Amino acid sequence: MSNMSQATATETTSEGVIESVSGPVVTAIDLDARMNDVVYVGEEGLMGEVIEIERNLVTIQVYEETSDVAPGEPVENTGEPLTVDLGPGMLDSIYDGVQRPLDVLEEQMGAFLDRGVDAPGIDLEKTWEFDPDVEEGDEVESGDVVGIVPETESIDHKVLVPPGYEGGEVVDVNSGALTVTDTVVELDNGEEIQMRQEWPVREPRPTVEKETPTTPLVSGQRILDGLFPIAKGGTAAIPGPFGSGKTVTQHQLAKWADADIVVYVGCGERGNEMTEVIEDFPELEDPKTGKPLMSRTSLIANTSNMPVAARESCVYTGITIAEYYRDMGYDVALMADSTSRWAEAMREISSRLEEMPGEEGYPAYLAARLSEFYERAGKFKNINGTEGSISVIGAVSPPGGDFSEPVTQNTLRIVKCFWALDADLAERRHFPSINWTESYSLYKDQLDPWWRENVDEEYPEYRQWAVDVLDEEGELQEIVQLVGKDALPEDQQLTLEVARYIREGWLQQNAFHDVDTYCEPEKTYLMLTAIRTFSDEAFAALEAGVPVEEAIDIEAAPRLNRINTQEDYEAYIQELKDDMTEQFRELY
Repeated sequence: MSNMSQATATETTSEGVIESVSGPVVTAIDLDARMNDVVYVGEEGLMGEVIEIERNLVTIQVYEETSDVAPGEPVENTGEPLTVDLGPGMLDSIYDGVQRPLDVLEEQMGAFLDRGVDAPGIDLEKTWEFDPDVEEGDEVESGDVVGIVPETESIDHKVLVPPGYEGGEVVDVNSGALTVTDTVVELDNGEEIQMRQEWPVREPRPTVEKETPTTPLVSGQRILDGLFPIAKGGTAAIPGPFGSGKTVTQHQLAKWADADIVVYVGCGERGNEMTEVIEDFPELEDPKTGKPLMSRTSLIANTSNMPVAARESCVYTGITIAEYYRDMGYDVALMADSTSRWAEAMREISSRLEEMPGEEGYPAYLAARLSEFYERAGKFKNINGTEGSISVIGAVSPPGGDFSEPVTQNTLRIVKCFWALDADLAERRHFPSINWTESYSLYKDQLDPWWRENVDEEYPEYRQWAVDVLDEEGELQEIVQLVGKDALPEDQQLTLEVARYIREGWLQQNAFHDVDTYCEPEKTYLMLTAIRTFSDEAFAALEAGVPVEEAIDIEAAPRLNRINTQEDYEAYIQELKDDMTEQFRELY
């Protein structure tokens, strides 16, 4: 079972009776329960979670469709919170919001799942080749690595002593082909360590310290790496209206981001979009290893027509899986698409509970829930001494593209990276359609030393130059709309031309072009230096008396827009710089 072992599911602690049913919210009486206990509702045993207790009345949110469930039917309590199975087999898997493996269930019953069905989150019968890292007599404690399992072609799964174990001396070690429920290491205090762990999804896994991230999560997208970088262990939001490119941007990040593990949470998106993700991801090749991208990816699919309660839990399932791999010392990138649908699920459940609504009907605790989620991101020192990170990138879908709505505003107060998608840019076919005047990154200063050391000493200065040119262009465009471009002084006309090359040659990027889909940091920097060379030479020519029309019209300039598709970009850029310098010198 996804939320607990098969054995635990049958060890019920009490039984109550349904009093009323209101959509996904069911009330029961005579049920001995605690907050967040997992229960099984009705004759079909639908999974649910206790969300409110008032005297003898227990309120439950059910993770499945509740039609035909009637008052008087039984409710069984497991006495355990919603937990996920953690162990080998989570990568290359597709789950729903409560970690039921959709691919496994599809094999059993086809495309339409029956209610009340379940399956383990990880295969309990599959054998894995366990290679121990410890010997008899070794001392181990909570969080230590006791062995390695080759989970996929790309990732070695490190089997850990679960958090909360006292630890002790190893008295027995097994190796070879074992299932996740077999004991791999036995300690002198009687504790038995398996490859499988369980963890409550709403409780963060323990760490020693949260550190300041100083390494960028390189995405290969020029506007992100170049202007608005995110750190490994950072948080970012991608708000934007329908059709502005949120999902494609997240797909690009999932494919190209410099992370060891990717957890993709499709939270309440349209079924056709999730279908595209589920069909495309298994076909994608990991550009780093040449192996399938799914070999380091875990997908959680919870579409808009699935039960609303499971949508509310899916982000917790995703972040718990991410924390588990972080504990192994991996860098994890979690994509949540979209947190707006998650917030809408909270709003629907809150209204059925008749709670006092906040702004636009969202519950008053919306900001707190968003904070709890994003705060589980970060760069951490783990309890076993390793370092790992979770970078959380959440898409936000504000109705009508209104960034003043509560989910966007509360997210903005939490995240340190804001990539604002613009419908106008998307209509002009400018992709990624990230608005460079509204977007920002608060990680720039702490990441600048990395760019200086690993790319070029002058990288931050060139980036600031590009920002200044784009800002000046924004101011000049207001004048141009009133009096026309020709009425501007020549230096301002030239500034507009330089800004155009920054926008069209540098910021625009074709996600479907074999070369342009990914741009390494060195290429991002060198492309900008080429545009800066054009700018410096053109302004020098202008000061020497060359008319702006001639300065703009040199033969080499249009080639600035073709750098992005060049594989041998270093030679191309150097030749272009030399040609531009020579052609400008011929003008004066």
